[in-house]
Amino acid sequence: MRRLATVLLTLSLAACGPSAPAPQIGRPSPVAAVTGPTLSCGSAPVGVAAMPVGTTRSGTFRHVRSLTRKLKVRGETWSRGAERLHVGVVCGVRTAEEFATLVDRATLGMHHGKPALSWETRGDLHNFMWLERPGTAVYVAATPGLSTEIDRIADEATG
Repeated sequence: MRRLATVLLTLSLAACGPSAPAPQIGRPSPVAAVTGPTLSCGSAPVGVAAMPVGTTRSGTFRHVRSLTRKLKVRGETWSRGAERLHVGVVCGVRTAEEFATLVDRATLGMHHGKPALSWETRGDLHNFMWLERPGTAVYVAATPGLSTEIDRIADEATG
């Protein structure tokens, strides 16, 4: 009887055949970060490594209203839904003293050992700007939904 049970068990297991391979679960393809702009006040460009995922370039700007002086500004606006992110350069500021007086009611600080200003404007726009080198200040501003990206963009900017 033992032999019959062994034979039946072997035959029933063999009849099942090999188990079906587990289905391959596809990983979602990674969303590539959007290459950021390269902006310049002359011959030495300032590059932004990558813009936040899901943003698209939506225009340019040539003016920052908060500035107390008329200076040359070059920038790009990026958007994700109703949220906006502005990245640009402000040209013509040569010294830290000049830079410190560019925006009324701004907080003066440092960014990687360079003078920096931060302020908020109507519409909850968070603004941050630092003097990258004499003649070139880098400007980053964002609406509340993208304001957490300001520090990352500032840290990754090269110039």
